[in-house]
Amino acid sequence: MTSVATPPVPLMLPPGLVPYRLTVDQYEAMVDAGILTEHDRLELIEGMLVKKMTKKPDHSAGSEKGRRTIDRALPAGWHTRHEQPIRIPPRDSEPEPDIAVVRGDVEDYITRHPGAPDTALVVEVARSSLAADRALAKTYGGGGIPVYWIVNVVDRQLEVYAHPTDGVYPDPAILGETESVDLILADQVVAQIPVADLLPRKPGGA
Repeated sequence: MTSVATPPVPLMLPPGLVPYRLTVDQYEAMVDAGILTEHDRLELIEGMLVKKMTKKPDHSAGSEKGRRTIDRALPAGWHTRHEQPIRIPPRDSEPEPDIAVVRGDVEDYITRHPGAPDTALVVEVARSSLAADRALAKTYGGGGIPVYWIVNVVDRQLEVYAHPTDGVYPDPAILGETESVDLILADQVVAQIPVADLLPRKPGGA
């Protein structure tokens, strides 16, 4: 008989015990010391070390398609980063979004990761991770990221979180596959991107 692997059960601490939360500086010190490496597949979210999810092919295709689409629309002085850290110290977080649009050139970040003041947009591509990516709106909004997109692969739509007030995004705008989204950099609309250009092609589609 073939055994079926069951997902791990989240750790539940006994009442009264509080997990130790890491700051961004502590997390980066652990990386610098070699305690954590890129092979550990971890990121810091709300002070906790979180295992990064394994990506399915349509997620990977959507992520790369979206990055290329956004890259083509960017004016000089901006570039995309793919699954690279963004520092959000106010939320004790250093997530690695699927796509981020940041100021300047790649070599501006040789000695540090970009933070919220450097970042105009973060994008997460969601398939099985939709609930977790929606929860990240609290982290990105609370950290001052001006615009956050969730590319919802299952429902073929884009969720747009923008302009947080007191660290909280308003309810997201939901754009369908036939609509377009404004690409906003430094409070300026620089392009309109078809939502379809951010989504992976349907299996068997043209």
